[in-house]
Amino acid sequence: MNPTPELGPALQSLIVRAEQALDRSLPPAEQSPAELHRAMRYAVLGGGKRLRPLLVYAAGHALGEDGPSLDAAACAVELIHAYSLVHDDLPAMDDDALRRGRPTCHIVFGEAMAILAGDALQALAFELLADDAARRPDATIGIAMLRALGRACGAEGMAGGQALDLAAVGHPLTLDELEHMHACKTGALIRASVQLGALAAGADAATLHALDRYAHAVGLAFQVRDDVLDVEGASAVIGKTAGKDAAAAKPTFPSIIGLDASRARLAELTDTALAAIASLGGRTALLKELALYAVHRRY
Repeated sequence: MNPTPELGPALQSLIVRAEQALDRSLPPAEQSPAELHRAMRYAVLGGGKRLRPLLVYAAGHALGEDGPSLDAAACAVELIHAYSLVHDDLPAMDDDALRRGRPTCHIVFGEAMAILAGDALQALAFELLADDAARRPDATIGIAMLRALGRACGAEGMAGGQALDLAAVGHPLTLDELEHMHACKTGALIRASVQLGALAAGADAATLHALDRYAHAVGLAFQVRDDVLDVEGASAVIGKTAGKDAAAAKPTFPSIIGLDASRARLAELTDTALAAIASLGGRTALLKELALYAVHRRY
């Protein structure tokens, strides 16, 4: 399996590790209620970049951690991401029929089952983190990880960003407003991914702060690149409907500052991300590779 050919062999092996951990974490497809479990597995195991699990692993590795706690955190953030995509594709939200090159979850299983699948994936994410926290000798780390994920996907994070996104359709935004919206909608879960990996490794406050600067830049770069791909990409390559943002009159980086300025912003964010982790020493190769991937990916 080579789902993300732009990444090197070390990250490819971590994608395989994440896929195996996700498969283990999900209920069997034949277990009752089977239709719900099939929808959950369809939403999670249908491919994807696995950027968020990779960031968990990369942050942990940078700090010398490679234990099963990283698998729990990697699965938790990816389950939250998968649930958000299922709900985001619904007719009441973005109304999209294509995701990762396949029909979206509600097209295959119906709207009601897709909503339930998203709900169940969100609950499972916190169950996995809670199980990991229960095995830790220091409960404060597990609690901090649960708090970080909850904040990232709630009203101050992803859900809040989605609300801002819905309200912004057809309305002009300033660049600062657009960056704030995406810092919540996309960036919060990316920042949480790095934070969970660092917390699992026992990072101190200064290290957490440096990694958060890195993650903030990577999260914003990922969204800027997404907006550029929506203009330049083809649906068959990017795996979702190209041009959908423009057709829906959504504010994007290219629509506000233009394509050239969007590319320049990507270069700035790359520099910011790499500078943030320069003080962490020699184990940051995976973090560096992911920062570069976020701004140069083709889909």
